[in-house]
Amino acid sequence: MTALSSLQFFAYFLAGVALGTFYFYAVFQTIRLHVAEAALSKILPLYLLRGGVALCVFWLIAQQGAAPLLLALLGFLGARFMVQRVLGQA
Repeated sequence: MTALSSLQFFAYFLAGVALGTFYFYAVFQTIRLHVAEAALSKILPLYLLRGGVALCVFWLIAQQGAAPLLLALLGFLGARFMVQRVLGQA
């Protein structure tokens, strides 16, 4: 097993941030649709899309090893706080 270079370190972290931003913005949109009492046909695709994308991306990153997966997870969780701040929900 080789050590990650700083560029790879940053790339996996940014991948997590990008995935987290997409995921938590989709959560925000889903909640907004629930509050507006939108039809299930509008809500269900968001559930499936965000879950499927997150699962696929984390699975692909996990194929690279534990360190990349942990870096992506840190970026993912960091994006949660960023999205909350931007959307004014924190």
